[in-house]
Amino acid sequence: MFFYLAFIASGALGGLIATTQLIAALTNPARVAQAPDILKGLGIDIGAVSLFGFLYYRENNAKKAQLARLSREESLSNLKLRVDEKRIISVNSLRGIARLVICAGPGSYILESFRLSEPFTQSLLDRGVLVVPFATDGNLPSFEFDESEEMKEVTAKRKRLWQLNPTFITEWSKWLDEQKKLAGVSLESPVYLSLRLDGRVRGSGVGYPPWNAFVAQLPPAKGIWSGLLDGMDGRVL
Repeated sequence: MFFYLAFIASGALGGLIATTQLIAALTNPARVAQAPDILKGLGIDIGAVSLFGFLYYRENNAKKAQLARLSREESLSNLKLRVDEKRIISVNSLRGIARLVICAGPGSYILESFRLSEPFTQSLLDRGVLVVPFATDGNLPSFEFDESEEMKEVTAKRKRLWQLNPTFITEWSKWLDEQKKLAGVSLESPVYLSLRLDGRVRGSGVGYPPWNAFVAQLPPAKGIWSGLLDGMDGRVL
């Protein structure tokens, strides 16, 4: 950006000099033959100023967007989650440990997201996915688990996948409403956001989370590929 400004200043100075030379040439019959060459140089200077001005403008906007995104993600990292009756942690505490998927919508939406995730429970856990259900209407449903002996292991995994709950709801609501406004999404729309292992947002959308896509796209959190592919969560939004 420094060089863009330097080139803009150089082109503007050259254009100013060329303009004075052009005026002098047009007012002096003895120098009027120089006008085409001076005009050509002036055109080059104007073109250079326009080009580098556009590049600076684009770079500056990208910088502002990046800073705004980092600010939003920092705010998200400070939101609180309840793990159990005795323990509350921040989203930031799970960086490098879990890939969070935030489901935000009315209670009925949360319940259906819970149901749709069931076939992918083991695969999601293998990829370090943990779900954060945020009921925007304040009616967080009570999840029903099969407590029979033969389903004991599956039930434990289901509870682990859905163990996190937002706390300090006002702060969550404020953050979520800001994201919806920036994305041009209706405040009433149910949405999901998926985070990378580093805590940055990798995907979002209106409607139910694509559990099957998460399984297909995310590498396992443990095993031979874990270290190599930790950064392959996808691009940052």
